[in-house]
Amino acid sequence: MGIAPVRPRGRIARLGMLLLPSIIVLLCVGITAAIAVSVQEHSIRAATTERVVDVATHLAELDQVRDAVLRDRETATAELQPLTDVVQRAAGVDYVVITDDAGIRITHPTPAERGKPVSTDPSRALAGETYVDTEAGTRGLTLRAKTPVLDDDGNVIGILSVGILESRISEDFGEAVADLLPWIIGALLVGTLANTLVSAAVRRRFRGADEMTREMEHQRSTTALLREQTHEFRTRLHVLHGLISHGDSGEALRYIEDIAPVQTATADDGVDMHPLIRAVTEALRSELADLGTTFSADVDLRTPPDDDLMLVITNLCRNAGEAGASRVRLHLVETEHSVHGTVDDDGTGIDAAQRSQVFSLGFSSKPDRSGVGRGIGLNLVRRLVTDRGGTVEIGESSLGGARFSFEMRMPAWSASAEEQR
Repeated sequence: MGIAPVRPRGRIARLGMLLLPSIIVLLCVGITAAIAVSVQEHSIRAATTERVVDVATHLAELDQVRDAVLRDRETATAELQPLTDVVQRAAGVDYVVITDDAGIRITHPTPAERGKPVSTDPSRALAGETYVDTEAGTRGLTLRAKTPVLDDDGNVIGILSVGILESRISEDFGEAVADLLPWIIGALLVGTLANTLVSAAVRRRFRGADEMTREMEHQRSTTALLREQTHEFRTRLHVLHGLISHGDSGEALRYIEDIAPVQTATADDGVDMHPLIRAVTEALRSELADLGTTFSADVDLRTPPDDDLMLVITNLCRNAGEAGASRVRLHLVETEHSVHGTVDDDGTGIDAAQRSQVFSLGFSSKPDRSGVGRGIGLNLVRRLVTDRGGTVEIGESSLGGARFSFEMRMPAWSASAEEQR
């Protein structure tokens, strides 16, 4: 059983989530920039409109202008043209044109145009209306304000027209956009940086989720395998129970040896051992012998061991044999309320850089030939020991390989039994 890969649909969804912040940043900066440019363009046009209207209306109200318009055209031009030239330069407009009540130009920046009718319809201004419009005249397309020149009785005696070329407005708009550009780029850079940080955090979350998914798949595979092994083990226990309950102990032993050939202890091995410890050490001796590993045990326990202790020593000893050691030595000694154990081997040892990782779930230096994953036993050891308030450490063995040392409290029932004795 393998680990299920991440589905393509999931990859697309994750890619979308990673790209989403970038899209949001681009949209936000783009929309903000468009709004800023639009506001700037509107502001420039509004300021230009206000300028031409102010210049036109103020000039039209000057007594000098009203008096001069009523004179003959040559005299009026001689008197008003210098005034309009000064105003044109001072106000930053492109032209100031004054006409009589027939729409004939009195002043104009181009001398050849003086004395000629205006090139656009003057009827609205001659009717007494002040207005702003964009029209094409002799100097090009301009934003212009036109207002009537009135005498003291309120009669229209002329027109005053002030304009600014659209090309100049476009230039002003371009300069304003150029001023905005650093801010837009800055916002884009800040947004990109923030997006990078968010994307990095999201990627870390995704990696963590992937690792958790792999771990869950690994655990599911292991659970399924253990469930199958448990079912098989129970079947064998029922067979053994049937043989022993009918007095067929010899047949029961032969059945056990057929399942897992057992190497019995030597004469000195297992002296004063608890039966359960003796059985476990014989099972380990047999299992490790199949790997070409010699096993020896030195045990000094006064109280019966429990399942946690059995799991710790079997996993540590089995791990040493599977790692290629030819000799494995177990030492157990009971103190006042705890048990101290060491497992030494003569293998290649464990590199110091890897010692902090060997107890992690799924970590293993050995190939996975079973297909269900490795790195389970040592992780189980660490959890069992720490759950009992103990510690497990890795060092160098006198046999030349690795040494696993652990200390864990004896179970509560053992301590109570010891106190009662």
